[in-house]
Amino acid sequence: MEQRERDGHQERDGDQERHGHCGRHGRRERHGHCERRTRYVNRTAHLPEVRQAVQEDIAELVRLRALLFETLGGEFFNPPSAGDDWRSALAKVLEEKLTATDAVRILVVEGDDGLAACGIGTVERWFPGPHNRNGLVGHVIGVVTDPAYRRRGHSRAIMAGLLDWFREREVSRVDLYASAAGEPLYRALGFVDHPDPSLYWRP
Repeated sequence: MEQRERDGHQERDGDQERHGHCGRHGRRERHGHCERRTRYVNRTAHLPEVRQAVQEDIAELVRLRALLFETLGGEFFNPPSAGDDWRSALAKVLEEKLTATDAVRILVVEGDDGLAACGIGTVERWFPGPHNRNGLVGHVIGVVTDPAYRRRGHSRAIMAGLLDWFREREVSRVDLYASAAGEPLYRALGFVDHPDPSLYWRP
């Protein structure tokens, strides 16, 4: 959960589990020291373990995001003229976000070889109003599961971890764009239709 790292205490409802040893799921040995890795254990039983992404995950995060765009397809999400330059740009942004900001949370589920799933949450401060008391708005971006690991609860586990983080950040609401395949899950988690139409403009 964001805002501040906690050292094995003040854990809420068992959502967050810390491990005081060096290992794959607790802390990773890197450059002679232990790098803390946060594990999110979902309240719902039998869901896979979710952890916070680290720098070593960037290549896999790019792969999964490319897979998402390929799956969505169409001129909007995956135009033929796009090329592959966006992949290196994405890798650079991921590197920055994983090291330099507390307004982004990237969660992953590990597979047998690489990542099985990932999802991104962001928090922005907008102008407060009657419908948004503190101006904090969360966004869910790019929840995607590798086809080899689908229908195992990976997306649900990632969403549960992101929603816990949003609660910790005290956001007024969380927005997302749902694909046809993902919409039933999001509605089951309590998401409802947004009152505003979704429009976009490109220069």
